[in-house]
Amino acid sequence: MRCEEKEGTRPTSLTGRRVCLRPVAREDLVHLRRWLKDAEIKGLIGEVAPMSKVDSERFLERVRADTGRAWFMVVVKENNKVIGEAGLLRMDRAWRATDVSVIIWDRDEWVKGYGTETVLLLLNHAFEYLGFHRAAIGVVGFNERALRFWEKLGFRKEGIQRDGYYYDGRYHDFVMMSILEDEFRQLRGRSSD
Repeated sequence: MRCEEKEGTRPTSLTGRRVCLRPVAREDLVHLRRWLKDAEIKGLIGEVAPMSKVDSERFLERVRADTGRAWFMVVVKENNKVIGEAGLLRMDRAWRATDVSVIIWDRDEWVKGYGTETVLLLLNHAFEYLGFHRAAIGVVGFNERALRFWEKLGFRKEGIQRDGYYYDGRYHDFVMMSILEDEFRQLRGRSSD
């Protein structure tokens, strides 16, 4: 599925300068199953379970049915290469709050700015289009690279889930981070209304 295409009634694609975020399609499941075999990345993001073909089909159906989630594949526009997944989840419209998730699975595409552009597309969608006030993320405490990444994008540490993650025979903390709509606008050089 190309960035410009739509499938079903899920959100339309979010398009940036170099990446677009488009809804998950059945043909993407092969990428997800392959990526979820990468034990190192799984450990860094807090994912522990493998994904079978049946699991991936169930995941796709859950994503499509979940009105509290907007889930996308991250695609490089230049060559239509699928490099990761991202989305908003646990969207609570009454509280005007959501969680954010971005995973650039393809190691060849790291440190090229695709993750940053993806986050900015999601936050713009969350704050400007959906009207949310707060976006949050939980980061595995030993993932120093991710902590720096989210801080660079304006997220602030706000708490620790002590021993919230069991991995590689040990407990690890989750660092809870968030950004508010006015903080996002200030970082982007726009005034709050």
